[in-house]
Amino acid sequence: MSTYCEYCTTHPEDFYNRSYHDTQYGFPLVDDNLLFERLILEINQAGLSWLTILKKAENFRRAYDGFDIEKIAAYTEADRERLLADAGIIRNRLKVNAAIENAKRVRQIQREYGSFKTWLDVQHPLPLEQWVKLFKKDFLFTGGEIVNEFLMSTGYLPGAHTPDCPTYAEVVRLDPPWMKTSRR
Repeated sequence: MSTYCEYCTTHPEDFYNRSYHDTQYGFPLVDDNLLFERLILEINQAGLSWLTILKKAENFRRAYDGFDIEKIAAYTEADRERLLADAGIIRNRLKVNAAIENAKRVRQIQREYGSFKTWLDVQHPLPLEQWVKLFKKDFLFTGGEIVNEFLMSTGYLPGAHTPDCPTYAEVVRLDPPWMKTSRR
């Protein structure tokens, strides 16, 4: 089985995956709305290819008000129906409901911890199994693969890039949370 790095290197025609790999995957995020966006995109990927999500990413940003947590937490039934009718995104009722409910839960976390990022930092470092339990307790539609990819893609878990990948050095330069763990 090849790694994501190998796939992107050997499939230069795959603009979407290559661009995501080179500029976003594994890069630490600090903005709550960007963290929330990544979580919702990972949730929507469940059962689908990541390429499908990457191709629809701009549609998701438009449909979900730029992933503004406060706006999504205030969505009404009309917003839910609008999302379910939007062919530009994944129209799965469980995933749409998870986005809205998870926005409400992130708002609660923000009230308690100051930010979603701070909440993640307070929990870090946990082993993956404990992260999964925590996410399942606090969020909807967050199984092991979703949690693993969310944490890896946002710099909380290592493994997004192989050490010989040129992007690895860029990520390391940004001192992602997983690196702080390895220095303890």
